[in-house]
Amino acid sequence: MQDSQKKIKWYMLSFMAFSTLWGFGNVVNGFVFFNGIQVIFSWILMFALYFIPNALMVGELGSAFKDEGGGVTSWIRATSSDKLAYYAGWTYWACHITYIASKGSGGLKAMSWMFFQNAEVYDSLPTVYVQLATLAVFLIFCWVASRGLNPLKNLATIAGSSMFVMGILYILMMFAAPKINPNGGYQAMDWSLDNLIPTFDMKYFTSLSILVFAVGGIEKMSPYVNHMDGNSSTEFPKSMIFAAVMVVISAIFGTIAMGMMFDPAIINSDPATFDSYAANGAYWAFQKLGEYYGVGNAIMIIYALCNMIGQFSTLVVSIDAPLRMLLDDDRTNKYIPRKLLKKNKYGAYINGIKLIIVLAGSIILAQILVPGAATVLRQLTKLNSITMPLRYLWVFLAYIYLRKNRKDVKRDFFFTRNQGIALFFGFWCFIVTLACCILGMISDDPMQMALNVITPLVLVALGVILPKLRAKEDRKLN
Repeated sequence: MQDSQKKIKWYMLSFMAFSTLWGFGNVVNGFVFFNGIQVIFSWILMFALYFIPNALMVGELGSAFKDEGGGVTSWIRATSSDKLAYYAGWTYWACHITYIASKGSGGLKAMSWMFFQNAEVYDSLPTVYVQLATLAVFLIFCWVASRGLNPLKNLATIAGSSMFVMGILYILMMFAAPKINPNGGYQAMDWSLDNLIPTFDMKYFTSLSILVFAVGGIEKMSPYVNHMDGNSSTEFPKSMIFAAVMVVISAIFGTIAMGMMFDPAIINSDPATFDSYAANGAYWAFQKLGEYYGVGNAIMIIYALCNMIGQFSTLVVSIDAPLRMLLDDDRTNKYIPRKLLKKNKYGAYINGIKLIIVLAGSIILAQILVPGAATVLRQLTKLNSITMPLRYLWVFLAYIYLRKNRKDVKRDFFFTRNQGIALFFGFWCFIVTLACCILGMISDDPMQMALNVITPLVLVALGVILPKLRAKEDRKLN
């Protein structure tokens, strides 16, 4: 009886994947960065050619290494070496540096909308004050993490679930709005084929990392492959494909709902307006929704509250959890200098947290030079879309290694039995991810370009240097 209760129905896993991977922010970023409803074409291509193959490869990896903890680092170790596993773990941790730098700004933006109920107050503040406030918030939460106190951790799940519900409600309420309030002043959309097909120019290709970032992270579902109710080789792919269908529906209908509110021509009218929509689009969407239903800013305030809690709680979790994943593993921390492995009396990796302060703090302070708080948020969104998908490269590398080097590993689920097709999609997804990250670095904004190039280079260089420092330590001890 207990075993049957632990089994997961395919549709339950679909909803788990959907709520974990997808959020309203993805809809907003797609709409703003890809010229309104034109993003629908790109979403469909991304799901068909990237998300579904990614999900099925993760399914095979999870099934092959069901006793390895289900993490990317363990997959790399099982298919190659401890040294390469260290680099996978380092990448996962390093990617969170830019993510951490953005959470403070996102939380303060949400707080501003909650109290002042407009974009002007936050966006009109001098950047130096905003970034110093962001740095102060960041340092406070680093102190919280260093004391072994993580009071917001449990709120992260609640806030994430609330944001998911708010995103679904937005779509449902927006489609019902014209019936309830016919005179709401909705935008007319051009559904001609010429308007739906995007222009494949440099701007388009340098923004694709936004979509890759949005649909990545499916590896979080891998531990459940061998807990499916029924045959995992049929139930898991069914659940992933259904999750992809739900995400496609959410992306398309969410985009249409935003198209009823906002004119892409206005969003793209000038760089300052674009930055403002990138930073405030989600809040304006819920604000307009409240106007259509005659409840003022109530819906927007609820969204802002959920987002504020989510941003700050994620900040705490992102400081603590990836660091522990990197430094707790005895097979990978042997490549890290011993000083970084030092714990304080609360059990926190105190020197590791100090390294986070230096790296993430540098990104926060560098943006004091940026003209405008809205531009800061747009830059951080773009920077995250370049650095965070780098961790997905290890998933595809692990899959390629599995198919080439570990044919002996038994698994209940295969993406495909055909070796050629399997390797093609492994290399395809690896190349697409890497190309989107590299192209995403290109920008007309010199500050954005500098951040996009320097940040990954510094993080990669640090990851290469640390094992050399540890080897030097070991030689001295011997």
